[in-house]
Amino acid sequence: MSEPRSESRSARRSWRSRGWRADRRWQAGFILGSAIGAAATVLGRRAERVARRGLVDWGAVERIAIRRAERAPGGLSALELKAAEGAYREAMARVVPRLGEALGTALPGVVERASVVDRAGWVRANVGTFRALISRMEQDLLDQVVPEGGGITRATMALANRWVTSQQLGYLLGFMGTRVLGQYDLAMLSAEAEDGRLLFVEENIRGTAHALGIPVAPFRTWIALHETTHAFEFEAHPWLRPYLAERLERQLSLFSGSATSLGRDTLRAIGRALRGDSGGEHWMETLMGEEQKRLFRETQAVMSLLEGFSDYVMDEVGRGLVEGVEEISSRFHERRQRRTGFERAVLRLTGMDLKLEQYAKGERFVRAVAEARGRPALARIWDGPESLPSSDEIADPQLWIKRVLA
Repeated sequence: MSEPRSESRSARRSWRSRGWRADRRWQAGFILGSAIGAAATVLGRRAERVARRGLVDWGAVERIAIRRAERAPGGLSALELKAAEGAYREAMARVVPRLGEALGTALPGVVERASVVDRAGWVRANVGTFRALISRMEQDLLDQVVPEGGGITRATMALANRWVTSQQLGYLLGFMGTRVLGQYDLAMLSAEAEDGRLLFVEENIRGTAHALGIPVAPFRTWIALHETTHAFEFEAHPWLRPYLAERLERQLSLFSGSATSLGRDTLRAIGRALRGDSGGEHWMETLMGEEQKRLFRETQAVMSLLEGFSDYVMDEVGRGLVEGVEEISSRFHERRQRRTGFERAVLRLTGMDLKLEQYAKGERFVRAVAEARGRPALARIWDGPESLPSSDEIADPQLWIKRVLA
């Protein structure tokens, strides 16, 4: 009988030992699980805080854009840029009075607000512009993308989206920085109604003049005439800036309020655009509601007018002011039409193709009005918002002539 009792005691000890070990493993697992849970919570909150700092890493955008822009040939030193300033002052001193005489409006101070920049300088100026634009809708978008307490998964996705967005914006600004010749830089949404400044990207201007086979001096004057006309459009007509700003503010508000499925919808719209089955609309329009489309088309009509009017003035006022203006204009516009397949794809995907359409449509409209009723009739365009052409009138100038000049 003793042996079975010994076995029984041994079995009980073995069971207690196994139970003790299982209990210890359970306790260790509980402690480890709690630690992992606490760590995940801490990491999630930290990731959420980082993600909510913004939709875009602007430092990365600037670095990417400048790195890409500076790889383009024809870079200039700071001394070379400084030396070019005198040439632009001389060109502006001739352009401003001639333009004021032709348009009937003096533009004091424009010469003093002109700067010669390299590609990197243009990028820095426009990173600031994009940042101010996106900041208007950033908080609403962050609340949708990274809601308070959304956890590490949503925060991680937001951080990944920020990386992708920063890369895309950096690429876009770098691409544009190698092509932009000049810019009337105006803080459209600024609370202060400050006058804009003129930027001349000397590296691109020299490179384009060389590519076109034309002297750089008259080409500088021609570009200065275009950008100074933009200054005339805004500074001689104080109603224009708030008119555009109101529409831009409303578009941003509508955009930020409907961004939940924007990424998925954008990919689908780009896919349709690349396949050529966007139904005649630009892919950007396919993402918009009816009010957004209305605002978008109103804004596009005004931008077409602004760009077309400047192109018209470049050629008309340029006669007698810019040596060889006909040849410069002909070669420049021919170059606009010669795009590689890659360039056309990038322009369409970034929306920059709209700007090229604006030049062509706007100039046709302005020239048609001038030919039908004379150059003085162009002044009526700037009477006020009610005199601006609609998108239909840009396409058919006779509609505007009947409505406004009749």
